[in-house]
Amino acid sequence: MATYTLERKKSFALTAYGFSIRSNFQNMSEVQKEKAEFWGRLKADGRYHKLKEAAKDDREWSVNEVYQGKPWNYFAVEAGKSVADATRIIEFPESEYIVVAGTGEKDMLFDQLTFRAFGEILPQITDYAYIGGPNATYRRDNGNGTFYGEFWVPVVKK
Repeated sequence: MATYTLERKKSFALTAYGFSIRSNFQNMSEVQKEKAEFWGRLKADGRYHKLKEAAKDDREWSVNEVYQGKPWNYFAVEAGKSVADATRIIEFPESEYIVVAGTGEKDMLFDQLTFRAFGEILPQITDYAYIGGPNATYRRDNGNGTFYGEFWVPVVKK
C-alpha cells in the first residue's frame, strides 16, 4: 500500500475559481482534459495571476468537491486579500486528514496524488472514513524542475 500520514489540521479557507465537471467522473482522461482546458483559460484570461497575487504563500491548490449536486474542480490559494470575482471561498473543517505526499511534474502532480489517495490508500484504510466535503491537493516548486505536493482528505475514526 502507498504511504500516508494521519494529521490533525486546523480549519482553513481557500479562495478559488472553479468549474462544474461535465465528464463521467469515472473517465479520468476526459476529466483531466476538462481540467487542463479550464486551467488554460484561467491563465489566458488573467484569473490565475489574480489569485497568485492574492496568495499568502506559494502553494497552488486543486480542490475537488460536490457542490449543488455536481462535481466541481477549483484552482485555489490561501488568500491574504479578497478576490472579488472568485467562484467560491471553500471552507475546510478542523479535522483529522489523511495526507498523501509526493513529488512529480507540475502538470501531473495534482492528479497523481488524488488518484493514489482514492485508488490505493482510502480503499484499504479500515479504521477511518472520508467524511465527504472538499478534498484538496497543493503543490509547491522545489526549484529544480520538480514539485512537492500533498493531498489532504478529511476523515473520521470509525
